[in-house]
Amino acid sequence: MIRHAAIFRLKHAAGSSEEKSFLDALRALKVIPCVQNLEVGREISPKNDFTHAVSMFFADQAAYDGYNTHPLHVAFVRDRWVPEVAAFMEHDTVALP
Repeated sequence: MIRHAAIFRLKHAAGSSEEKSFLDALRALKVIPCVQNLEVGREISPKNDFTHAVSMFFADQAAYDGYNTHPLHVAFVRDRWVPEVAAFMEHDTVALP
């Protein structure tokens, strides 16, 4: 099982219609067949400058690779993530035995 996650900060103001639109589009990626348990959250820790988080799971590397090349994901990254995210940190992990 692979966990794909990112913390990020949007260019949009908190509570704005632009923020809502972006988060709704991010949540819509759950329709990609290999995506499991997609969650979007608001950061509450004062220890970093990021404001949001997203995480999801994939059964294996093939599923994760399929997600990365899926047309809906590619379009989201190109049309929403790149122009609307001010900063982010991504991490992809597998559980240790």
